[in-house]
Amino acid sequence: MNTKSSHFLETLISAVGNDRTYQFWLMQLIGWGGLCVVTFLSLTLWYNTVQFAYVAHVILQSLLGMMLSLPLRWAYLALWNRSLLSRLGLSLLAIVAVSWLWTAMRISTFIWMTSEQGIWSDFGGWYFASFLVFLCWSALYYGNKYYFQAQSEHRKLMEVDAAIKGEHFKRMKAEAEARDAQIQMLRYQLNPHFLFNVLNTISALVKFRESDKAHRMIVQLGHFLRYSLDSNPAVMHSLQQEVEALMLYLEIERTRFGDRLKLEFEISHEANQAKIPSLLLQPMVENSIKYAIAPSENGGTIRLTAIVENDELQMELTDTGPGLESNKRVTKKGRRVGLHNTLQRLKTLYDDAYLFDISLRKRGGLRILIKIPYDPVISAGQGSSPDSPKTSQKW
Repeated sequence: MNTKSSHFLETLISAVGNDRTYQFWLMQLIGWGGLCVVTFLSLTLWYNTVQFAYVAHVILQSLLGMMLSLPLRWAYLALWNRSLLSRLGLSLLAIVAVSWLWTAMRISTFIWMTSEQGIWSDFGGWYFASFLVFLCWSALYYGNKYYFQAQSEHRKLMEVDAAIKGEHFKRMKAEAEARDAQIQMLRYQLNPHFLFNVLNTISALVKFRESDKAHRMIVQLGHFLRYSLDSNPAVMHSLQQEVEALMLYLEIERTRFGDRLKLEFEISHEANQAKIPSLLLQPMVENSIKYAIAPSENGGTIRLTAIVENDELQMELTDTGPGLESNKRVTKKGRRVGLHNTLQRLKTLYDDAYLFDISLRKRGGLRILIKIPYDPVISAGQGSSPDSPKTSQKW
């Protein structure tokens, strides 16, 4: 078999396997062709009438039967959505009518082609054979249709089951990512450098007998450590709750840096109610403090804005530090660790329905833009509108 013949055969098999129309006509050819062979072997040879007229009639009656099966098919398609009892009754009437018509056509053509007489008296025998043929044809047609319907429903169930398993896998992956993020966050928060700086600040406050400030910082550190250990990063909560949790960390840093750390939060009331992943902002703010505020003698400003636009929560975090390009060592080991961690969580939770954009500001510093689908927290007595005023705070 040459390459062209092989390609044609593969194309034909693929078309028959995927197209119901091809399958119908293939079954028609096999069924009515098989009827020709059976009729020839059981009648033509049995009665020793192997003349051209008789053989031609065997072929012609099969062609006529195939022609009459087409309106029968159209009738069955029209009856498909009826009740089972109605479908069976009307189908039986259609078989009776088509069988009668085919019998009349078979006898008429047989008399015309063979010149035999007295055939009409045997109409009942011919009709019984016709009825059995179309009854079998109808049974095969309905059986085939029910089979493909069952296959289609099974395929849909499999697709739904695969979608459910996919969602379950995605949820498990998100929870795993969240746990990793929590471990990563605890590494940020509880690293010796951070604790050393806080304890060193507390020691200095005690040394200079500023006991009130030292006590306040110890309390703040205790609250922050408790929240870090108790929080579940797999839980979604409102942006307002996230900012309140973030302030536990920032209060410690504000006591440490004093006026060198400036904070500007501008968050709309509607954005405050948006659900976001727990502990999403802290790693980015921690990086800004470590690489933008701490190295600068004059400190700097961390600004967070959040609005809801086009059914998306848009959060922008900026700082006045050196950005990503000024120190390649810091870029590889510092800022990118927290940013990569945040990006992986967003990718796991939202697939492609998010935006995470990092850019350098013209006046220095880093700009991070995050867009995620807006999903508001719903609680009794709580409401918001697109025209709600913004909450603007500066420290």
